[in-house]
Amino acid sequence: MKDTKYKSGFVTLIGRTNVGKSTLMNQLIGQKIAITSNKPQTTRNRIQTVYTDERGQIIFLDTPGIHKAKNKLGEYMVNIAERTMSEVDLVLWLIEPATYIGEGDRHIAEQLKKVKTPVILVINKIDTVKKEEILTFIAAYKDIVDFKEIIPVSALKGENTKHLVEVIYQYIPEGPQYYDEDTVTDQPERQIVAELIREKALRLLEDEIPHGIAVSIDLMKERPANPANSNGLIDIEATIVCEKDSHKGIIIGKGGSMLKQIGTLARREIEGLLDCKVNLQLWVKIKKDWRDSDFLMKNFGYRKDE
Repeated sequence: MKDTKYKSGFVTLIGRTNVGKSTLMNQLIGQKIAITSNKPQTTRNRIQTVYTDERGQIIFLDTPGIHKAKNKLGEYMVNIAERTMSEVDLVLWLIEPATYIGEGDRHIAEQLKKVKTPVILVINKIDTVKKEEILTFIAAYKDIVDFKEIIPVSALKGENTKHLVEVIYQYIPEGPQYYDEDTVTDQPERQIVAELIREKALRLLEDEIPHGIAVSIDLMKERPANPANSNGLIDIEATIVCEKDSHKGIIIGKGGSMLKQIGTLARREIEGLLDCKVNLQLWVKIKKDWRDSDFLMKNFGYRKDE
């Protein structure tokens, strides 16, 4: 019988693109679920992860960054982020250390004023500034929204993240254990694998192509274990989808070198995730303007009904 004070609640992470939402969630959960890169709009779907300890269970929703939408994919991402704020028990608004409040953050503040959900302001990346400057950042933001708490952290270094979890428990309700203790995400394996491949492509390609790429998993099939490979082997075939002929050449690289690099890095991480050997094969296809096609967006896992 669980203690009556067992707590469980849903907490969303919001903020502009590239403020470190996925990095913070990965840090809190203790393993990599959400992909990270220095490109904006890396997270496209709402990713749900689970933190469980003796006090209770926190279900984190990592949403896409809130930004000005330029196409249907952009609209879809913003709608998910804004809708989630009214569906949860607590909102964590992540910002970078700054005294100037830009148009993007002012837009988020206006959205937060429309919901009754309690909000904690999380000032991320404090490892990049002097400690004495943090008070000036708190002063700049403290009156823009009626925050329950303002907490500085470094998601990258794990600084003050344990304290953040303690504070989250103060604001979520008593409730049941929604997931088994060993559950860390509700994401299907295929989706996580696709995202890991996309992450490696984004990191290796840097600024050479825009972030208009998607990854679809065409085959994911397990071979039975044998004496040479006790954990078995999984065959994965995936397609990297881009929008232009010129992008396809860059992704493949000279003599297939870039595609090989993407595959090697992705395979290593997928093997760690699945705890077995992986035979990964990658292809590249062009689908012009896929980000403006409802059909193709749905095909690549971006569903409007989520």
